[in-house]
Amino acid sequence: MWLLKTEPSEFGYDDLERDGRAVWDGVSNPVALRNLKAMKAGERAIVYHTGKQKAAVGFACVLRAAYPDPKLRNPRRVVVDLEPSGRLQRPVTLAEIKALAAFAESPLVRQGRLSVVPLTAAQWKALEAASRA
Repeated sequence: MWLLKTEPSEFGYDDLERDGRAVWDGVSNPVALRNLKAMKAGERAIVYHTGKQKAAVGFACVLRAAYPDPKLRNPRRVVVDLEPSGRLQRPVTLAEIKALAAFAESPLVRQGRLSVVPLTAAQWKALEAASRA
């Protein structure tokens, strides 16, 4: 399970829903790239909006595991294919996430600029529960 950050003014969850499928690209941080390379087809992800919103907003499914970015000539830069799989009942803000005990040691709160973050089952459940509150 994963959390993927995006700037909604560039490509947000609305865009993913509209398109029905997307190549998730633009990741350049070495740690985030390592996480992206670990993603497998069928895994679930939560899409998180950065910028002014700073909130988890929707679910996605990995359709295709990491492969070289077709737009670049750099084999280290990879992408995955995603499809939307529904919105959280309500956005869960970063402030709310930081208050959840399950996220105390998460890279989401400890490495704020990391764009691809692994989630534990407990973190996933905590986000789902927070979206229903």
